[in-house]
Amino acid sequence: MDFNQPVGENYANPKTCFFHVLFKAAALAFYILFALFIDNFVIIFVVTVLLAALDFWVVKNVSGRILVGLRWWNEINDEGESVWKFESLDQESLARINKKDSWLFWWTLYLTAIAWIILAIFSLIRLQADYLLVVGVCLTLSIANIVGFTRCQKDAKKQIQQYASQTIASRFSSTLQSAFSVV
Repeated sequence: MDFNQPVGENYANPKTCFFHVLFKAAALAFYILFALFIDNFVIIFVVTVLLAALDFWVVKNVSGRILVGLRWWNEINDEGESVWKFESLDQESLARINKKDSWLFWWTLYLTAIAWIILAIFSLIRLQADYLLVVGVCLTLSIANIVGFTRCQKDAKKQIQQYASQTIASRFSSTLQSAFSVV
């Protein structure tokens, strides 16, 4: 993850970038504004969690694939165990991922979680357990995407390294074979 914003490069997928940021900003803005000005916990809870759930879905199923070429999901196997599954683009396609899109994806993913943590601290300080519940749900969804995509990125790097090692080993082996077959 390179946290320095690329200069001079445009977003390759501006609509995806827009929706990647939209639901994060909407959930945070709605929570903050309505918690300050409206005293109706049920509306704040329902709308904020709905916006956070929409953000979770968009990030996991749309923007993660398009902006960084990664996809993750979790399955329960026959033994009842949770199994993480990861998909990534091939090495060439990952190398062509737009740097600005990738930068936006990772920064907003982490900054959103940080914002929810700060709001959780405010809820704790003000002794508002009900609002802490809202923030907790939103933070959980945000962290689930961070964990999923971070593990997916590590898995993709591991697959690239394995592919490179296998390619080098097979070329070395074929070079050795051709050297001995000439003699």
